[in-house]
Amino acid sequence: YDAGRDGFIDLMELKLMMEKLGAPQTHLGLKNMIKEVDEDFDSKLSFREFLLIFRKAAAGELQEDSGLCVLARLSEIDVSSEGVKGAKSFFEAKVQAINVSSRFEEEIKAEQEERKKQAEEMKQRKAAFKELQSTFK
Repeated sequence: YDAGRDGFIDLMELKLMMEKLGAPQTHLGLKNMIKEVDEDFDSKLSFREFLLIFRKAAAGELQEDSGLCVLARLSEIDVSSEGVKGAKSFFEAKVQAINVSSRFEEEIKAEQEERKKQAEEMKQRKAAFKELQSTFK
């Protein structure tokens, strides 16, 4: 559903996805769906935030009337109607997504450490600049 191929699902892409899944949402409903799991406040869903929908659903942390709850229910499988092979494919895809999520979490932690390091270097450069600046006053 990432039509822009930028690694994120934005408001319009989420709208199209929900329509294709047969659960259209209002504009405000879509904004609330994103807001509920948007950890970095960029108004888009990253893969990690998308997976967070299903974690919250499993933990019972989603409101019953929210679009995210509808989305989570749409991803469940009924073995009696899908059969064992269909369920097997479904769960294999879920396991693969979880493995990708673990790698993604490691990447996020590495990025956060890099940002902290850059922020510290910036502080040191500013302090050094102010020190040099004070010698010219």
